[in-house]
Amino acid sequence: MKKFIVAVALGFGLGLGGTAQAGFPEAASAYNARNYAQAMREVAPLAHAGHADAQHLLGLMYYMGRGVARDYKQAFAWHLKAAQQGKADAQYVVGAMYYTGNAVPQDQKHAVTWFRKAAEQGHGEAQHALGLMYRYQVAGVPGDPVIAYMLWNLAAANGNQNAGSQRAAIARTMTQEQIEEAQALSRTWKVGTPLPAQSRTGGG
Repeated sequence: MKKFIVAVALGFGLGLGGTAQAGFPEAASAYNARNYAQAMREVAPLAHAGHADAQHLLGLMYYMGRGVARDYKQAFAWHLKAAQQGKADAQYVVGAMYYTGNAVPQDQKHAVTWFRKAAEQGHGEAQHALGLMYRYQVAGVPGDPVIAYMLWNLAAANGNQNAGSQRAAIARTMTQEQIEEAQALSRTWKVGTPLPAQSRTGGG
């Protein structure tokens, strides 16, 4: 079985949407301007008050050691709070930290759970990671090239840079019927709905 590495996405997009609160745009702007001390002053009270975007940003700051001493346990704790509120970026980071055993006991089944939650919200990195798990049968995930292809199709559409090459490679091992099923699953799946656990033609 080939090994693969799940990297934590360390970029930060504003993604304020309807969850913005007073102070968070300022915190995000300060962070993006690399004024980490100001970002910390702005974001910490919001995170403690339960603001998911602020919890995610504070988690990134602890993870990177920006404006605060690097502390992976704090990074995990804040990302978990945001993940439990449905923040897809945080769900992906929690999954990656469980997968690598960074600051928490390694638990690939927990990683699958959190990757799936983020993937079902349309998170491209999580879709890519989950596709790898279907490709290489990680953590009890069944080998299913159709689901892997579907996930990489979605991930590529969501901007993941590696998904296209993964999809092309697995397509060379698939039948035309399997490729057609994977493409149909990609077309009909909607963000916010469960991803299929297995395909009709790809299980083995």
